[in-house]
This record gives sequence, C-alpha cells and structure tokens, in this order.
Amino acid sequence: MMLSRTKPATQSGSAAPPKEQKKKKKMPKLDDFLNVRDYTGAITLLEFSRNSGRGSEETDLWIAYCAFHLGEYKRAMEEYERMTKKDTCHPDVWINLACCYFFLGMYPEAETASKKGPESRLANRLEFHLSHKFNDEKKLMGHHQSLQDIVEDQLSLASIHYLRSHYQEAIDIYKRILLDNRDYVALNVYVALCYYKLDYYDVSQEVLLVYLQHHADSAVALNLKACNHFRLYNGKAAEAELKSLQEMTSPSFLFAKDLIKHNLVVFRGGEGALQVLPALVDVIPEARLNLVIYYLKQDDINEAYNLIKDLDPTTPQEYILKGVVNAALGQDTGSRDHLKMAQQYFQLVGGSASECDTIPGRQCMASCFFLLKQFEDVLVYLNSIKSYFYNDDSFNYNYAQAKASVGNFKEAEEIFSLIQSDRLKEDYVYLSWLARIYIMNRKARLAWELYLKMETSGESFSLLQLIANDCYKMGQFYYAAKAFDVLERLDPNPEYWEGKRGACVGVFQSIIAGQEPRETLRDVIQMLRSTGTPQVEFILRTMRKWAKENRVPLP
Repeated sequence: MMLSRTKPATQSGSAAPPKEQKKKKKMPKLDDFLNVRDYTGAITLLEFSRNSGRGSEETDLWIAYCAFHLGEYKRAMEEYERMTKKDTCHPDVWINLACCYFFLGMYPEAETASKKGPESRLANRLEFHLSHKFNDEKKLMGHHQSLQDIVEDQLSLASIHYLRSHYQEAIDIYKRILLDNRDYVALNVYVALCYYKLDYYDVSQEVLLVYLQHHADSAVALNLKACNHFRLYNGKAAEAELKSLQEMTSPSFLFAKDLIKHNLVVFRGGEGALQVLPALVDVIPEARLNLVIYYLKQDDINEAYNLIKDLDPTTPQEYILKGVVNAALGQDTGSRDHLKMAQQYFQLVGGSASECDTIPGRQCMASCFFLLKQFEDVLVYLNSIKSYFYNDDSFNYNYAQAKASVGNFKEAEEIFSLIQSDRLKEDYVYLSWLARIYIMNRKARLAWELYLKMETSGESFSLLQLIANDCYKMGQFYYAAKAFDVLERLDPNPEYWEGKRGACVGVFQSIIAGQEPRETLRDVIQMLRSTGTPQVEFILRTMRKWAKENRVPLP
C-alpha cells in the first residue's frame, strides 16, 4: 500500500503485418517483461546486459527495482547499498534503500537512510509507517497531517488504519478510491481482507470474487479465499482451495511458499507445527502466535509463555493471546501476578472502542470478569454471543461454570452435557463442577458414579471430600455417608467420623419419614460397623430397635 507495485498496462497497437515479421526471433526488451510484471525475466535480461559490459547506473536501478517487486528485499538492499557508495549516487536511492530496510524489518536503519534522502511524498509515507512501528504517536500524527488527497497517500493511510485494527475506516478509504478508479480491482482484495478481519467471511468472499474474476491465479487472493473457507466451513475445504496455489511453479509465487506452509499447519489443526512454524516465527507474524496456540493445546504452558513473554503486543490478537497464556500460567502455578496481568490484557481489548462490540472483545470482557469472579457480569457478555458457540467445547466449559457460580445449576448441567472433548471430560475441574451440579440438582447418585470411574489419586480424594460435604449440605445423606465412609477408611480423621455419623443419622431420619427406602438401613448399619467407637453401638441399638418394631429385616 505504501509503494505502487504495478506498471502501466501494455499499450494497445495494431499487430505488425506478416511481411514485416522476421523469421528470426527478436531479442526481448525490458519493457516487454515489465509490462507483464515478469520481474524474473527482466532481471535475467538486465544481468545479461551488465555482465556483457553494457550495464549502467540505470541498469543497476532497474535490477534493484525488479528484485524489490519480486519480494527479494535483501538483494534489492545490496544493490542500493552499492550505489550509495558511489559519488554519483542519485539522492532518491536513499529512500529506495530505506524502503528495502523497512520490508526487512530493519526499522532504525530505514529511518536513518530515509533522512539522507530528499523530502518527498514517498519519504513521508515511509516515515508515517515507521512512526507506527516505533509507536510514536506524535510523529505519526505529524506525518498524517502531511498526507495529501492522492491515491498513494490515501492507500498508505488505509494501511495504517488496517494495522491499528480500524478496519471500517480502511474500508471507507478503499471504497472511496474505487468509486473514482474502477480499474483498481486489486483494492477489492484489501476490502475483502478488512471484512475478513471483521469476521464477515461471507462478505469477504463476495468482494474477493470481483478480483478473482480478473486474476484467477493471484496468490494473495487465493490464500484469502482459503482462509475464508476455513472460517466458514473447515480445514479440509480450506486446503482444497490452496491446492491450485501449491501447484504453481512460477517464480513470481515463491514469496507465497512460506505463507502456504504456515496456513496448511493451521488448516490441519496444528499438524506439523513443530516442523514448520519455528522457522517462520520471524518471517510471518502470525507464526509466533499460532505456535503459542499449538503449545497451549498441548498443555505446554511454559513453552507458550517463553515464546510470547517478550512480545510487545500491538494488535488485539496479540493482547488476547498474552492474556490467555498469563491466565493459564497463573492458574497452573497459583500466581496472582500472572492472573492480574491476564485480567488487564483482557480488559484492554474488551474495553477498546474498536473491539468492544466484536465477538473476541466480548469474550475478553467475559474472561476479565471471570478472573475477577464477577460471574453475573460474565454471563452478560457470554449470553450475548452464545449463539455463535453452540458446539464450542471451550465456550460451553466456561459458560457452564459461570451458570453454576450464580446458582443456575439446571442450565449448567444442560450446557455441560454439550461438551464432547474427552480431554476436558477427564479434567478434574470439569469433574468437580459436574459433581457439584449433580448434587445441587438432587442427582447425588450421578456424582457418586463420577467418583467410581476415577482411579485412586489425590484428585479422587478431593472429589470424595466435595461429594461428602456438598451432599451433607443438600440433605442427600445416603451418598454423604458413603463418601465419608470411604474417606474415613483412607484417612482415620475424627472429622470424617463425625461427618459419617451425622450423615448416617440423617439417612435414618429420612427412612423414618418415608423419604428413603427402608432397605437402605442395611447399608447404613454396614457402614457404621466399620468404625470402632463407643458411639456406634448406641446408634446401632437404636436402629435395630426401630427395624425390629417396623419389621425391617436386617442381616
């Protein structure tokens, strides 16, 4: 957007009459390659001229120009650097060199080189972008005011809006330019990309189609089409769209190879992430973020944190991911500092003007309030977006916890039943919440069955304690007694005996009141017999006496 990467269309003219055509093929001219954007062919011709001793300063300039447009910024940089060492160097070479530095991520060098060249609209646009990279708002606004109402400057402004996540403002500029310049069909790709960022994938596809009708082999457009398919359908559909792009062998598409490899990892759900993404971390900005996501999915929180801890977030996605990583690390280690940092990152995104009404923005505010344990506020945001995440396990996992935290256990149980992920279902947090929900919904037997399915461990012991205490509080004394009985066998703590004693007496009272089957008394007596204290005999005598009077058979 900062630099025009197109050449004027080939001038039309009548074909040469047959008599003027020679049998011997003519030597191609530089313009023939440039007019069809065959920069590889142009460089080949230019290097032939230079190696033949017919080169000139103009030849060097064109070689650097072609290398730049091929995306070979390092080669273009080397050409321009050689030129700057000559006394006859044209001053404009410095700004061209600065552009190469910029695209190579060498921002301080780009700023230094730019200042050595003359003032120009291109220099202002470059320094406008550099101010954004340096987060220098004062300089940014200064260069902004120097922009003029010309296409190049307005495109540069639109790109900055895009980089600052002001997608609607960028769309407005692109549409305004398109109204006056219908032949600038490439702008449809930029508009489609903005709609993609706004989560309007259907609209993005429609706008993108306008460009693809003119240039069906565009690497950028085909890649965006694949990304839209990924969001609208699935990874397999997205990969099918990339197939034609993978088969292209033109050197002009070499720049897209890394992007294709990166996106295939995403489309395949992280398959091959460790083989592909590490090498692309400093090449494609999203590669670092997707590698962090991969580590999070593998529960490798430390690797995720090490990869992102030094990243200074500038986009909503980077803020969100830093928040998620800090939240995961804080919950894993019990670090309040990390949890507080996560809460602040979520609040920054959710409270920003550009993100507050987006789905990610509302998720961020929900996460912020979740960490603050303000679950009524959590539900305000989750309720507003639940229709978009009906089958999303992670969303339902958090949604159910929030519902349960405000005492809405019936809905919480329904939402938990939607979760399909075996990994989540085996998680202790899931099991403990589900057990509590069952008990609160007076389904203690289901909570007890959750415990029976667990292997003996510290987590199963904790679940037993939860079942014992929650069942006791809810008056479901039979399963409270069973839980306290097992706890007492595992750990002869007097508190467990007291809990079991109270629960057994509670069951006895329920039997007398006709709220429990009389046969349950056998299990109660059996549990009491396992405790050898004087109090047991008194309780047993009372129970046997009642059983005898009411003709309840006992073993």
